[in-house]
Amino acid sequence: MAGQDKSDLDKMVEEMQTSIINDARETFSEEVVNRWLNPRNIGRMENPDGVCSIRGPCGDTMEIFLRVRDGRIVNATFMTDGCGTSIAAGSMATDLAIGKTVEKVLKVSKEVILDELGGLPEESEHCALLASNTLREAIKDYLTCEKDPWKRSYRT
Repeated sequence: MAGQDKSDLDKMVEEMQTSIINDARETFSEEVVNRWLNPRNIGRMENPDGVCSIRGPCGDTMEIFLRVRDGRIVNATFMTDGCGTSIAAGSMATDLAIGKTVEKVLKVSKEVILDELGGLPEESEHCALLASNTLREAIKDYLTCEKDPWKRSYRT
């Protein structure tokens, strides 16, 4: 009986997950759903060259960590306590940063992230703004620490 209960519970959970994902596919692009379910570049970075944490107006917090070599972002990761669209936006923002120059990444705006994600419903667009603002501020942190290396030692 206990084995049967577990099987029924597992089946119910699987059905609920499938229903949630199917509902998301009706609302969001496949790119958003994919990045929500399989985020890229997620995690903290040890001793980043640039980092920023911002709490958005909805209460979600996003952190972006950058590793920069010769003016080019060679690695970018993020963390968020937010919803699926925050996860998707953070994943996209970091992907858009990796391999590009600092100057080029400063141009990654809310609109660029929205375009790359295939859009978001109006009530979720703030997640793309949160990701672009956090990315921009992490770059500013990197530039500040490059000018004054002592600031980096106090941050970590």
